[in-house]
Amino acid sequence: MSGPYPIRGSVVLPEAELVWRFSRSSGPGGQHVNTSDSQVELKFDLAATKALPPVWKERALERLASRLVGGVLSVRASEHRSQWRNRETAAVRLAAVLAEATAPPPKPRRPTKIPRGINERRLREKKARAETKRGRSARDW
Repeated sequence: MSGPYPIRGSVVLPEAELVWRFSRSSGPGGQHVNTSDSQVELKFDLAATKALPPVWKERALERLASRLVGGVLSVRASEHRSQWRNRETAAVRLAAVLAEATAPPPKPRRPTKIPRGINERRLREKKARAETKRGRSARDW
């Protein structure tokens, strides 16, 4: 596997806390097809990790609650025929999931008012349009 996978800033996925599992990829088989263990399952114990700051860890546990099984986050990859490339894909995917889950919440939207001039102009144009249409009626014949 190549290098550390950054989550955000200087925080990286710790190699020691990653648990790898390999199995045969699913799909159509034939002679010597899918016989290597190329599917990768990567597990990361989010509840017990010391690699994340406490605020990030709390935020990630809350946001990923539906994906966690006993506090463990699991990611699978089987797109490639090579186990090495599937390992790379799984690690990058795990880092991306953690980066999204630990991101700070967006700033609250400040409601803005429509300027009075814009509203007045809209009403003026509306009256002018109504007057134009009223002038088209054939009442005076």
